[in-house]
Amino acid sequence: MNYINATKVLPKELINEIQQYITGDYLYIPVKNKRQPWGAKTGSKSLLMKRNQQIYTAFLAGTSIKKLANQFFLSESSIRKILTSFEN
Repeated sequence: MNYINATKVLPKELINEIQQYITGDYLYIPVKNKRQPWGAKTGSKSLLMKRNQQIYTAFLAGTSIKKLANQFFLSESSIRKILTSFEN
């Protein structure tokens, strides 16, 4: 992040408007729409979706919630939440 003097990049009218809210302090302006959704960069989201699909398929095949929790190292409550998400 770089410091840039507002008078070099913003019109005087905009500076006057901003000074009504803040004056003499630093103001951070975030980058516009550069954020990617969670898991998009690393593939974590797709891995979790595949895992959850495996859990749901195994449950439909008759595997108990307790066994699924042990197999996937999750709590029984987490398994129930995953199963509920597929039912909706």
